[in-house]
Amino acid sequence: MVVVTSRDALAGLVAVHGAHRLDLDLLPLPDAVALLRHLIGPTQVDAEPDAAAALAVQCARLPLALRVAAEFAVRRGEPLTQLVTELADRRQRLDALDAAGDPRAAVTAVFSWSVQHLPADAARLFRLLGLHHGSDLDPYAAAALANTIPVHARRLLDTLARAHLTQPTGAGRYGVHDLLRAYAIHLATTHDTEEERRAALDRLFDYYLAAAAAAMDAWYPAEAHRRPRVQPAATPPPVFTSETEALAWLDAERAVLASACAYTAAHGWPAHTVALATTLYRYLDAGGHHTDALAVHGHAHHAAHHTGDHTGEATALSHLGVAYWRQGRHGPATDHLEQALAVFRQTGDRHGQARALTNLGNVHWAQGRYQQAAEHHQQALDLHRETGDQTGEAGALANLGCVHWRQGRYEQAAEHHQQALDLFRQAGDRAGEADALGGLGDAHARQGRYQQAAEHHRQALDLSRQTGNRDGEADALGGLGDAHARQGRHEQAAEHHRQALDLFRQAGDRAGEADALNSLGETAQAAGRPKQALDQHTSALALATDIGERYQQARAHDGLAHAHRTLGDTTQARAHWQQALARYADMDTPEAAQVRAALATVDQSDPAPRSPRSGRRPGGPVGAVDVLS
Repeated sequence: MVVVTSRDALAGLVAVHGAHRLDLDLLPLPDAVALLRHLIGPTQVDAEPDAAAALAVQCARLPLALRVAAEFAVRRGEPLTQLVTELADRRQRLDALDAAGDPRAAVTAVFSWSVQHLPADAARLFRLLGLHHGSDLDPYAAAALANTIPVHARRLLDTLARAHLTQPTGAGRYGVHDLLRAYAIHLATTHDTEEERRAALDRLFDYYLAAAAAAMDAWYPAEAHRRPRVQPAATPPPVFTSETEALAWLDAERAVLASACAYTAAHGWPAHTVALATTLYRYLDAGGHHTDALAVHGHAHHAAHHTGDHTGEATALSHLGVAYWRQGRHGPATDHLEQALAVFRQTGDRHGQARALTNLGNVHWAQGRYQQAAEHHQQALDLHRETGDQTGEAGALANLGCVHWRQGRYEQAAEHHQQALDLFRQAGDRAGEADALGGLGDAHARQGRYQQAAEHHRQALDLSRQTGNRDGEADALGGLGDAHARQGRHEQAAEHHRQALDLFRQAGDRAGEADALNSLGETAQAAGRPKQALDQHTSALALATDIGERYQQARAHDGLAHAHRTLGDTTQARAHWQQALARYADMDTPEAAQVRAALATVDQSDPAPRSPRSGRRPGGPVGAVDVLS
């Protein structure tokens, strides 16, 4: 038997001679650390386990790099922590791991040997891959870097993969290890001029902006006219034939696009940062990617502020306010939205003012300040009508419907949601249609029309799933759970609420999480499981208190009171109902009367009258559509 090792795939040996190929991946981290322990010695590695693990990662868990690093550590006799610090900058790692110039051991020698055997166009692409800011890329992005067509770029990427200079990371995607990326950057710096490198990045960022715009147009066509106008790129983006294809591309590229915003903001492409962040706003918001949204819009705000782009700055501030609101961080949300409103007013941007007012209304709504919320939404509605913004008008009507719902005016709520639904459908805004359907479902449920409510929520669920609206999907699941609970189907209700809870947690939507926990608690209480209800409402109360969500606080206190009453603890029940009453009365919601009735019976032996379920949030208000003019 003959064993042949190579950094090439050796396809000829397999095809012609029947060799059996065994592809070896990087060493698992424990094995990489074990190799360092064997080479450096157990005393030093065991004394600095965290540093040893960090060193293994810095060497990309490549055995040769690990051996060179170990020899380096033994020769210098210094703590591993110091070596890790020196190797932290990946651009310096290759020089540091030079193994005193020994061509048999130097990592750069191995990489150099691989690159020297490449065709010229593949070697050029390898160098340019070092300029790419993300963890991986597809043939379209590679084509933009190399100024070629995607079909040819794919062939070059496959050539690099056979030489193990790239590695497949998924369907049609390729990545480069950190050490190889550092080497590629070194080659690009020495072989390609600054103008050539800048041109490659120009093409890359033009491509990502054009592709993101094309994907958003296919996924959310109702807002195509609201997004920034994007010039065609030298490398045409993929053709998206369906919402599903567009959403899949956005999901696959989300991390890369977020990295592009960071890179362009810091390295001289501020207009790309602002345009890309604005283009991605609806995707990040509806998809529940609120942490990414904070980073992306933060970079856009930085870029716009430092270039004097007042519209871009105000838009980014508004986007940041929405992301903070989604996370239940109402203080920062209010601050950013008020700053955005002030800038929009200074520039006379009425569209921007309407969007900022809408989002401020949503923050007031989340804090139980319904009068202020209604005033902001009415002002936004007036501005949208003045400017002829149909989808903005629909969103404002839906948000006013949410306010009416919380204040017990269910007929008015249903009327507003029906008007919003009609406008959303006329505009072809399917995500907005789902929101309005959810609002109608909530209004019907409060009026005892449970079958109608369930049907509306099912339609909302289907639309939300089709459009990738995870918050909308969670809200619809919660609405279906309530419909089941009101009809005594407690197990089905609990399952829907658990699914909603999982989605809210994945999205970092803490208000939604508190809502789902309260719904689970109410379902458990109705099913005769008061101890389980105590656990759910206790968690909901802690979360709602932390984010200042007063309605969910009141709802949790009400649920805790009912659970304690069932368990025979009237003292605790009275205390929680008093807390619930104080909050409901301050918000002027109909639940206040129901809690007063419960308090009046708390010392009697009969169970307290159970009002209709306190009720989850009505699908959540509709966020504003924030775009550059």
